Amino acid sequence: MHRGGKQVMTLSQQLLFLKSNPIVGGSGEVSRRKLTWTTQVQPTPLARDYMVRLTLKEGETPDVFVDNPSLTELAGEREIPHVYLTPLRLCLYLPGTGEWHGSKRLDQTIIPWTYLWLFYFEDWLASDDWKGGGKHPGEDADPQGNRETRRRLARL
Repeated sequence: MHRGGKQVMTLSQQLLFLKSNPIVGGSGEVSRRKLTWTTQVQPTPLARDYMVRLTLKEGETPDVFVDNPSLTELAGEREIPHVYLTPLRLCLYLPGTGEWHGSKRLDQTIIPWTYLWLFYFEDWLASDDWKGGGKHPGEDADPQGNRETRRRLARL
């Protein structure tokens, strides 16, 4: 499968890049057409540690779960911004925009975006103000945001 002349990486290739990246850390496997990667993330030196699990099924988009600590418990009664529900997983990019595609490396996209999301989450816990930006599918389009997204994507 190709997109814009770039071939989609296999799950084994993605796993190899994750394992060989000295910054990422963690461990994982490919089993039954699904990649699973588990790593510990500390978004800043003063932040708590999070146990994060990334999964990618063949032909699908990646999902990122925070297994520990519970984001729901940390948020208390507040609704957590920029997550997908049932099951709870992080919203790291807007699907269909090309920000992520199977030709892109997980270790260079999804993992760093997870650090960034958790950085904003920690800030949100303290300030109750989500500064991470973003938009969910179906939300009203913002022309300035769309122009900004197109410029960012053009640089990739």
